Amino acid sequence: MRTALGALVAVPSLLLAAGCGYGSKAVESGDPEPVGGKKVDGLDEVKLGYFPNVTHATPLVGLRSGGPVPQELGGTRVRTQVFNAGPSAIEALNAKAVDMAWVGPSPSINGYVQSGGKNLRIVAGATSGGASLVVDPEKVDSLKDLKGKKIATPQLGNTQDVALLHYLRTKGIKIDPETGEGATSVLRQDNKEIPTTFQQGGIDGAWVPEPTASRLVSKGGKVLLNEEKLWKDGKFVTTNLVVRQDFLEKHPDAVEAVVRGSVRTNAWIRSHPEAAKKHLNEALRRDAGKPLPRKVLDRAFAQIDVTDDPLAATLRRQAEHAASVGLLKQPRLSGIYDLTPLTRVLKSEGRPAPGDAGLGRNESR
Repeated sequence: MRTALGALVAVPSLLLAAGCGYGSKAVESGDPEPVGGKKVDGLDEVKLGYFPNVTHATPLVGLRSGGPVPQELGGTRVRTQVFNAGPSAIEALNAKAVDMAWVGPSPSINGYVQSGGKNLRIVAGATSGGASLVVDPEKVDSLKDLKGKKIATPQLGNTQDVALLHYLRTKGIKIDPETGEGATSVLRQDNKEIPTTFQQGGIDGAWVPEPTASRLVSKGGKVLLNEEKLWKDGKFVTTNLVVRQDFLEKHPDAVEAVVRGSVRTNAWIRSHPEAAKKHLNEALRRDAGKPLPRKVLDRAFAQIDVTDDPLAATLRRQAEHAASVGLLKQPRLSGIYDLTPLTRVLKSEGRPAPGDAGLGRNESR
């Protein structure tokens, strides 16, 4: 997008912390032990953020002790921070509370635009898919029956929030992007609270990532729309690996090590799905308080695809969606990607580099 960069609409809560610690919690007990050896770039530690969602399978599996990411970092220790939703993770990146984070496309876009393109870059993909609109079948019969209903999303400005607002707009249902008020009411609520609100009848449905969508199904919910149905070939970016620009400039070897660990993790997940689900559920038990029931885990895991490709063309479209609903004004995203580390990693494996849809660092003006 080569239009002039515009500012975010005045929606201050879009990037506010969801409580102290940027809506997150440090997980000291979950930090993997360094495998030993040389410290990458001489760093004592690298601070990495992620969410306790199945759509974050890459970090949940790859950051385990002895896993691919700690292996690639050698003697450099991994410090982790767990976030509730994307805007909180972006604020932590802005505050240098974390160096890199796995985060959704819409918060990445918001953070990049708000900083005038000066703070973060996307360096790799992680997950495609794994988001759905799940409803109470006794209250919502079809997609034509959304007017007058209350639908939840995880947080104002997060990826699923943008997806819902845009979808409703395409159906002629306009929503105030800040308040969520309109012909359909949008409630922003933490992922872990949404199933309880759903079961108590406080909402009629929710547009949410996995495993929240599968948890709602287990409570009697019906998948009214799997978001993959809205995208060509069913592929759309759900999670990317993002880095602070200053960290990338100062510590490119550390960034490449994390990217290499991410690529290795994705390959391992694809080759060992049952073992991957076991590690993923152990991480969810630690970070979210309890593991998923087997049926919920199996369903949620089946909805995602791990991918090294950041699916840049779909991020461009998601930026257009955010602008169309009033969350962004004229977003200019040239330079949001720096796929140099990923290209080097993939080239070493004889694999082609993914495209950046013209939004790479070298495209920046």
